Amino acid sequence: MISEFHGKAISAIPGARVVAVFSRDAAKARRRAEQLGARAYADYGEFLKDEDLAIVSICTPSGAHLEPAVAAARAGKHVMIEKPVEVTLERADAIIAACERAGVKLGVIFQSRFSEAAGLLKRAIDAGRFGRLTLGDAYVKWHREQSYYDSGAWRGTKALDGGGALINQSIHAVDLLQWLMGPVGAVAAFAGRLIHERIEVEDAAVAAVRFANGALGAIEGTTSVWPGHLKRIEIGGSAGSAVIEEESILAWKFKDERPEDALIRGKFASATTSGGGAGDPAAINFTGHRRQFEDFMRAIETDGSPLVDGPEGRKALEVVLAIYESARTGRVVELPLKARRGGKRRGER
Repeated sequence: MISEFHGKAISAIPGARVVAVFSRDAAKARRRAEQLGARAYADYGEFLKDEDLAIVSICTPSGAHLEPAVAAARAGKHVMIEKPVEVTLERADAIIAACERAGVKLGVIFQSRFSEAAGLLKRAIDAGRFGRLTLGDAYVKWHREQSYYDSGAWRGTKALDGGGALINQSIHAVDLLQWLMGPVGAVAAFAGRLIHERIEVEDAAVAAVRFANGALGAIEGTTSVWPGHLKRIEIGGSAGSAVIEEESILAWKFKDERPEDALIRGKFASATTSGGGAGDPAAINFTGHRRQFEDFMRAIETDGSPLVDGPEGRKALEVVLAIYESARTGRVVELPLKARRGGKRRGER
């Protein structure tokens, strides 16, 4: 599904086009290629030999990112990976290392960072308008029917999904929260499978968070709340507070009120134009993806760093894995976590 959004986003960028599509299923490759005006491949090696191919966008299940990413890097292609970067820190680190060795750029899709509302919030924090940050919260109260998990054998599995509602659906909000508030220092969490069947992972998780700067917060992520609500980020400090839902700003108040604040409240009060994926995974737009691909292209052209490179994309994964560890052990988990060597998933030999 997400490959369609990547294709639309790339095709909307002046000077960019989808030149080739790979799938192990030749019929699927042909259908997507015909849709995008591209060449179809069912052999990944031949796909990587396509001379017009500069960037490989990986849209496989989460736990199957490592192998195609490493192969693309070795072929000299820049790599963009749909979130999460992988399902373990070891596999994520293997991708990062492979791209560094090959001298290619690596990006991880976290398109929510590219919304205007998120950008305004980040700049206000960086400018010190919140004073001392005290609370930062992320809420993702989404809904997925059982048919969603039944639609693919990889969904809801530890090996290929990496987890459930937190690592798949809620990781965008986790990324936004740690980008805005700064590094997470520790988490204490609970998680469970409350309503869905035939999945190995959680459909609800909650965590108390202590940030490295001393601020506190909460993370809630679920696919068990009907009908699903837009993801919500709340930031509070000694001199201001703000609340965003997707692309809308619901609260924007500071002790040092400025003329532009009233304009921001008016312009962004109802800025969200899609369902945000809250109840339907296809109910999103590709604007954020387009902006992120544009940022990635600029990084290549200027030999700079994309906003969300490999190490940046790894941060949200580390927070999610710490929450899983806390929920599993019943203990407070401190960050950073230590990655094991070998690039293996938990349970692999």
